[in-house]
Amino acid sequence: MIGALVAGALAGYGIAVPVGAVGAYLVALTARTSLRVGAAAALGVATADGLYALVAALGGGVLVPLVQPFATPLRWASAALLVALAVHGAVSAVARHRGRRAARRDDGTPVGPLRAYLTLLGITLLNPMTVVYFTALVIGGRSAGAAPGAVEQALFVLAAFLASASWQLLLAGGGALLGRALTGSRGRLVTALASSTLITVLAGHLLLS
Repeated sequence: MIGALVAGALAGYGIAVPVGAVGAYLVALTARTSLRVGAAAALGVATADGLYALVAALGGGVLVPLVQPFATPLRWASAALLVALAVHGAVSAVARHRGRRAARRDDGTPVGPLRAYLTLLGITLLNPMTVVYFTALVIGGRSAGAAPGAVEQALFVLAAFLASASWQLLLAGGGALLGRALTGSRGRLVTALASSTLITVLAGHLLLS
């Protein structure tokens, strides 16, 4: 059981720690809204990782050949959505800075925890390579020893989810601190434009990976 927990935790951190476009968007979202919204978004990412870990544990070896033909279109969809969000964030920041709309912390569009959760869940689920990653680890573990039982599989999935959640919540916390530090109009504008640029670059990198 300890081995399953450790394997799941390592797998969860392995997929979560590299900060890509989703992580950058999570930080930017929290910075311009609140820690509560950012935490909900972080749990959306972790939920997607947990679901893919569950799929891999239950039969990822069967699913991977079915997913791979659609991997490229799904990556394009994920990248396009991230770029759209980045552009929206930049345009909203510029418009707010110029006084074309009332200065509001949420850019004039209320972003609640549920919406943030579902948005990040959807974006993360669009990356099918996550299930390929978890499946490779699961199959590798099975080839090294006896097939795990139901309890071990459940512990693996739970540990992967908790590891991912802890990292995503750490990113959200960083975004909240950034939002508090840059409370001025110019500071928020610069931060929004920088984060939108970074998200766009990382989304482009997603297509090349």
